[in-house]
Formats: sequence, C-alpha cells, structure tokens
Amino acid sequence: GKGQAQMIPGWPYSFVAALEPGRTSWTALLDAVRMRPEDEHTGLAAAQLRTVVGNLIGAGHWREGDPDIWIVGDSGYDGPRLAFLLADLPVQVLVRLRSDRVLALPAPPRSPGVRGRGTRHGARFAFADPRSWPSPAHTTTADTARYGTAAAQSWNRLHPKLTRTGAWARHDDPLPIIEGTVIRLQVERLPGAGTPKPLWLWHSALATTPERVDRLWQTFLRRFDLEHTFRFLKQTLGWTAPRLRTPEAADRWTWLMLAAHTQLRLARGAVEDARRPWERSAPTPARLSPARIRRGFRRIRPAAGSPANPPKHSRPGPGRPRGSRNTRPAPHHH
Repeated sequence: GKGQAQMIPGWPYSFVAALEPGRTSWTALLDAVRMRPEDEHTGLAAAQLRTVVGNLIGAGHWREGDPDIWIVGDSGYDGPRLAFLLADLPVQVLVRLRSDRVLALPAPPRSPGVRGRGTRHGARFAFADPRSWPSPAHTTTADTARYGTAAAQSWNRLHPKLTRTGAWARHDDPLPIIEGTVIRLQVERLPGAGTPKPLWLWHSALATTPERVDRLWQTFLRRFDLEHTFRFLKQTLGWTAPRLRTPEAADRWTWLMLAAHTQLRLARGAVEDARRPWERSAPTPARLSPARIRRGFRRIRPAAGSPANPPKHSRPGPGRPRGSRNTRPAPHHH
C-alpha cells in the first residue's frame, strides 16, 4: 500500500528462488505462480516446490548421494505441513515460526502394566513462556558484525498438535506427528534503532549438532536476499508499473520479469562496471549489483545477438480520431 493504511488491489504471487552463499543481492528466480483466492498457501507452495525439485532432478542438477535441497521460508508457510507434503523428496525444510506458537514435546514412554490408550503428546512448549522450556539440547554463541553476539538454543523432536481444521480438515488418515528441531536465536543489537526480539525457527530434522544450529540460522538470514530481488523487479525493471487488466496479462508480464532478471544474472561476468562518480568500485565483477549490471548490459546486447528478426521500420498508426467515442470499452468487473 501507499501511505498509511491505503491498500492497492493486485495479484499475489509465490516465487521460488535459489539463494547464494554470503551476503549478496542476487538470487536465481526459478518459478512464479499466481495465488488464487481459494488456494491454500502451504499446499500451493508444496506443489510448486515439487515441480521445481522434479525439474532440477530431471536436468541432472541433483543426483543420488548429493546433499538434500534446503527449503527456507518465512512465517507465512506452515513448516511441519510443508515437510509432510514433501516427505518423499530429498529436501529439508527451515521455516520461521511466530513468537506466540505452542508446540508439544515427545510423549513420555509408557509405563509397564498401564492399560488404555497411550498419550500422543508430551508437555507443552510455549514460545512466550520460558518456564515451559526444558533444558536445550545445544547452546551456541557467535560474534557477528551487524548483530553483535548471537546466542542460539535448540530443542529436538518438537511437534505441533494438529487438529482437523484448516488445511488438515480433509485429511482422512489419522493426523501425523511431525517432529522437528526448534531453534531460538537472540541477537545483541539490530542495524537500526529497533529492539531485537527472539527469532524462532523450525527445522524438519529430528536432531542436529551445534555446528548445524549455527549454519541453520545463518542460512535463514540469506532468505532476506529475496527482498532485494523484489525491490529490483519493482523499482528498476518495472514489474508493478503497467496497469494490467487481466490476471493472464499479469502472468505473462511476471514471466517476462523472470526472463529479464535471468538474462542479467547470466551476464554478470561479461559486463563492465559503468559506475557513477559517487559510487564505489566493485572488487570483482561478481560483486556488481543487479542495477549496475543492467546499466552496463546495453554495451554487450548488440554483440550477444537475438533469435528474433530485425525490426521493420514503419510509421505508427494514426489511432482513434480525436473526439470520437471508443466503441470497444474495457469490461468492468463489479
């Protein structure tokens, strides 16, 4: 929205992008799907990821014996359900959780001689209640340049108590127990003037190591590189500039954005830095930002060639005569 509480109608999209190691504003956009009003976000993301992972395996980018593909998502996706829907694929899920979530510890072992149905859930684990936390499995600390000291704690085999509501309402089989590792990250400071709040993560692995705990929260921080890509698509490439009338036109325009961004990403090693006088020179061509690659792309475009035919020189049409009425008005949707 523009301003304070002013909403602009539009079409939401779900993107899948490959992230790079280290701090960078580059991502590899792999897929984009428009979300319809009746779509469930986690189910749509699972179907989209299944297609992308299948294409990667079919193209030979992942083979048997390679490390699992890590899927990193924000709190808008249900991590346990996403791991359940993609359990047959070589993937691991890492998703941020809201700070008011309540999970359950593993059920205690059943005492010998006790009759009746055993319990499925253990004690409650409330993120907002430290008294409900047992001793963490691992505790790590790391010094960072932007956030100061980062302290992480992890607990193994935590799961949500599922009910037959929402996405699980049509689940005919018994509700599963989806266990994973929960990580709590607390940093010393933020780059701005805000007060740091704890960050909660859910990982689909049942247990982890101290080294993996640090790698998990550092990997999640790379997810924010996708926000730079969205800003580049909107402010530089003009993703939201045209006033599109139909969702089909929005799909075509979105895929043109993906094609243009991919072309710029592939030209990272061939473009010279055409920096402005007030800009710093990049140490290597790989460190150039997408905006600076686009600025220098015009120099290599004539030599790159194009499969399209040369444009034909013609004069534009006169258009509708001035003062005449439009006989084909656009349809109005109430």
